[in-house]
Amino acid sequence: YTPLYGTGNKPVTSLLKLIGIKNLCVVESQRMPNGNFPGLKAPNPEERDVYEEAIKLAEKVGANMIIATDPDCDRMGLCVKNNDGEFVTLTGNQIGSLLMDYVLSQRQSGFTGDEFVCKSIVSTELADAIAKNYGVEMRHVLTGFKFIAEQIKMADKCARGRFMFGFEESYGYLAGTFVRDKDAAMSAMLIAECACYYAQKGMTIYEALMSLYKKYGYYVEKVVSLTLKGIEGIAKIKGAVKKIREEYPAAVQDFKVLAVTDLMTGNKHDMVSLEDSPVNFPSADVLIFELDGGKMILRPSGTEPKLKAYCFTKGTNENEAKEKLNRLVNATDAHMRELTK
Repeated sequence: YTPLYGTGNKPVTSLLKLIGIKNLCVVESQRMPNGNFPGLKAPNPEERDVYEEAIKLAEKVGANMIIATDPDCDRMGLCVKNNDGEFVTLTGNQIGSLLMDYVLSQRQSGFTGDEFVCKSIVSTELADAIAKNYGVEMRHVLTGFKFIAEQIKMADKCARGRFMFGFEESYGYLAGTFVRDKDAAMSAMLIAECACYYAQKGMTIYEALMSLYKKYGYYVEKVVSLTLKGIEGIAKIKGAVKKIREEYPAAVQDFKVLAVTDLMTGNKHDMVSLEDSPVNFPSADVLIFELDGGKMILRPSGTEPKLKAYCFTKGTNENEAKEKLNRLVNATDAHMRELTK
């Protein structure tokens, strides 16, 4: 475990010891808080390079999993050994799906039919498939953990709904309602418990992830980001989004557009039947494109000259899914650049 020079050392190590984890090694050089974060470009558990020191220690002691928490200990990353014995970092979507499946599998015997889980609209659709398998309601929310917390508060207020788990693709997770924000200490405890559970079955966390893909299909995701400079850049991005709203594209290169949902207007337009239907969702400057072979969500930044697109595809295996995703990412990037000329 590495706290990446942040605040996670005491809460995370204490929790892991309390649940009975004995074989725990902490990266000594990164144990104590240090705001200069020596040796790191940024203390971000999403990035592969922050695990370099931890991997050296893991290889030395024979560990197969590395947990990292960001400086304020609200986001958690994971680096695990794959089937070739190489350390690979997992995405926030992969970690969130593993944790959601584990939480639901362990608690399903006590389900009353009122349970629900949450994820942000830009997080993986693998989670939707998992929730459906357990007969649990999936609630989609806007980006920002406050919207997951809002669902917990609403459930409390109307005494309907029992929150089980929530996550965002940006490495934030929450189980239970004691904390109303993403919590890396709790997440580290859960993933350690999850690893022990699978170890008893003779499986690693990586193998557990592969088993989810085998069961539900291989879901892959990638963010495409286009940054344009200054006030002129912001104007171009606004113009591009306005252009899309005035006339929805029939296709994003070779990906046919089946439907477009505009969260600003609260309307879903079916490109095949040409029918419109209302969408019960908070207003936001977000466009959701359902494609023949994938999905793309377009969102301009509210604070910087940046246009973001979240791309999603699914395949029967890794190669098929990633090949499709690469085509969608390239098509989306080209489409965004054409719109902002």
